[in-house]
Amino acid sequence: MPDSRSGPVHTFVAAAFVENFPLKEMAAAYPEAKRSPRELWFQPNAGGVVFLYPFGAVVFMDVTPEARAIELARLASMRPGLTKAQVLNEELTVREAPGARPDIEEGVLVVDGLSFERASVVALSVAQSAAMDYYERIVEQMFLATDKLGDELERKGTMPMRTRHLVKYIGATLGTRNEVLSILHLLDMPDAAWDDSGAERIYQKLRAEFDLVDRYQSLELKLHSVQDTLEVITDVARDRRLVMLEVAVIVLIALEIVLSFVR
Repeated sequence: MPDSRSGPVHTFVAAAFVENFPLKEMAAAYPEAKRSPRELWFQPNAGGVVFLYPFGAVVFMDVTPEARAIELARLASMRPGLTKAQVLNEELTVREAPGARPDIEEGVLVVDGLSFERASVVALSVAQSAAMDYYERIVEQMFLATDKLGDELERKGTMPMRTRHLVKYIGATLGTRNEVLSILHLLDMPDAAWDDSGAERIYQKLRAEFDLVDRYQSLELKLHSVQDTLEVITDVARDRRLVMLEVAVIVLIALEIVLSFVR
């Protein structure tokens, strides 16, 4: 029986950012990088591999902390205004063990061998989880803020007539939802997994380990709830404005009648 603890060990570290990375623009900024429809990757001088993803995540495979800092500084210089998200890092250790079947052992991914194609599957999964972590924080903040608006409506029985801030908030919610939907394609099986049964198993194991599908569905449900609540609150505020408008019209008509009698 093969010793699952023997063989090379690899480290994957992901960082998520608020901004997206258009691959066409990034390819121009990284002339040494190679590009696929899903990612951009290159080998820094210090060794290892760096993967860049269009949804605003970068993954370092076997890159030292010092080299990571250099590459992050380089990325920031190429993308002025780059802002780090509150939740940045996702890490995963991969251990090669000849003859082993891809599996998760105590949080470590064990594989019989790590080709570049398999490494790209691992990097994509780690990047997904980091990006999902960021969106979970944003959506949770929206959910709590909307819940407060619902409590205010329940307590007062009405809402302020001004709806501009609510409409802007709905727009922000829709924008966040669209961004989450933009990373949905990541849940599709990577191309490398179609040609390698081991890569497919790695993909399935990591998707389960990071709980990507359930986390995405939870985001969708919360975003739907936020959007529905905001639409109800906006309708209440608009109805109040309509009532006030009708009252104003009635008052004006009554005033006109009174004035006609006075004349």
